[in-house]
Amino acid sequence: MALLGALLLALLAGAHAELPGCKIRITSKALELVKQEGLRFLEQELETITIPDLRGEEGHFYYNISEVKVTKLQLRSSELHFQPEQELMLQITNASLGLRFRRQLLYWFFYDGGYINASADGVSIRTGLQLSQDPTGRMKVSNVSCQASVSKMHMAFGGTFKKVYDFLSTFITSGMRFLLNQQICPVLYHSGMVLLNSLLDTVPVRSSVDELVGIDYSLLKDPVVSNDNLDMEFRGEFFPLVEGDWSFLNQAVEPQLQEEERMVYVAFSEFFFDSALESYFWAGAFRLSLEKLPKDLDMLLRATYFGSIVLLTPAEIDSPLKLDLRAIAPPRCTIKPTDTTISITASVTIALNPPHLPEIQLSRMIMEARLSAKMALRGKALRTQLELHRFRIYSNQSALESLALIPLQAPLKTLLQIGVMPLLNERTWRGVQIPLPEGISFTHEVVTNHAGFLTVGADLHFAKGLREVIEKNRPANSRDAQAPSAPPLSTAAA
Repeated sequence: MALLGALLLALLAGAHAELPGCKIRITSKALELVKQEGLRFLEQELETITIPDLRGEEGHFYYNISEVKVTKLQLRSSELHFQPEQELMLQITNASLGLRFRRQLLYWFFYDGGYINASADGVSIRTGLQLSQDPTGRMKVSNVSCQASVSKMHMAFGGTFKKVYDFLSTFITSGMRFLLNQQICPVLYHSGMVLLNSLLDTVPVRSSVDELVGIDYSLLKDPVVSNDNLDMEFRGEFFPLVEGDWSFLNQAVEPQLQEEERMVYVAFSEFFFDSALESYFWAGAFRLSLEKLPKDLDMLLRATYFGSIVLLTPAEIDSPLKLDLRAIAPPRCTIKPTDTTISITASVTIALNPPHLPEIQLSRMIMEARLSAKMALRGKALRTQLELHRFRIYSNQSALESLALIPLQAPLKTLLQIGVMPLLNERTWRGVQIPLPEGISFTHEVVTNHAGFLTVGADLHFAKGLREVIEKNRPANSRDAQAPSAPPLSTAAA
């Protein structure tokens, strides 16, 4: 009975689970590019390692090693790969560090000092970034695991006490190696928990698209990591800015991602576009008044409604014509393997607009239009190009009036193509940003239609260096601040 109850609860939870409007897959093919950019940043971060002074004595011999600085870092062998359970693993082997420090030696009454160069060889680092969803719906590095070790230290001693230094080098190099081991992991932990999270903070979660609508890219659950991919599910829902808590019911087909040939894939369901269309509808975007009509259309309209116009006063007869278009329901998007279309139903009102007098309505008709939509991803903005595909007008009052409107079909369609479609395309071609961090964009995009959703395959491109973006968004005093829940020091032996 308990098992049956648990199964029922699981089924109910699955039935009420929110479907994603947008999915993103990062494939293993992107990791080489990410690794190259990340290692450049990591090299610079490791060069900021601060090693405490090393003091000691052996009999009458006193030494002090201070002002230790990393001068050069060479990462000869590295691997970045996905590991299930929300982790991104980086392994560095056989790396080396160049060091420079100040030496001070006192032996009985003799003193020697100066600067010396050293190297740390056989540096091994294994670090894992655990990725999860934070309370705001943003992807975060929630934990950093780290193991680091330095196998050898070499110091080129010289000067008056070279033989003495050589004799005591075992003590000094062991101490230096121990201190260096203890400094590597805290630097990596800080880089992940503070600096990389500051980069992820640049990913839009809930932001405005324009003055009318916004978009919600909240993660619906923790990222799913397999051996080959990192998959993320986003709400992918637009909303009118005047209604901050607005929400639409997602009944669309859930987008699927199965390809792995490109660096990244983005999938959008019909819900993604329908929520945009409905948001603009409730924000009043699908309303348009044309008060200056083409001369040929003006003459045709006056001839069509001559019977009504001739009964008006001379001042009203000579007043300009006005055409109002207003969507009477939210437009709908349909995605098929062959194409993407947007269907819209609107009312078209034709009226005389005499100055300083109320409008005089001549006719109100219904317009049904179908627009073909071509999607394109440029940089990291999804853009849409619309084209009027089908168009018809009719009267919902009588079939006879619908017959009388047939001569208006062609000129009104031309008016829409010339006067309305450019306005729509100006807005849709601005695009909407895809949830990527600042400085990263897409290249070589390919759009593929499916039944109920479309996918975009692309490669990644760093438009800005990782360090440039992180430095720009680095939290104040982050170099001195301690990351939350500071990790234990390296578990590797000294």
